[in-house]
Amino acid sequence: MRHILSEEYDILIARSVTYAQRTRKALERAGISCRVFRAPMELSNTGCAYAVRLPTGNLREALEVLRRENLNPARAFLYRNHEYLEAAL
Repeated sequence: MRHILSEEYDILIARSVTYAQRTRKALERAGISCRVFRAPMELSNTGCAYAVRLPTGNLREALEVLRRENLNPARAFLYRNHEYLEAAL
């Protein structure tokens, strides 16, 4: 029998690719690893949003960093058990 582990991560939805890049830079300066990618269609109202993916457990710290930098994400999600759960900002 093969056991497949579920991948878990956190996502911050950005208003634009530029905003996502600024978010990534601020988080990396704070020591939080992340990457920019196109947001999944089911998470985007416009269909062309960008997102920043974080390792699980970094969302609270990431939001604090972004508040200090005056960078406010549009939305935040936790990816758990193959589904997206919206997190409070």
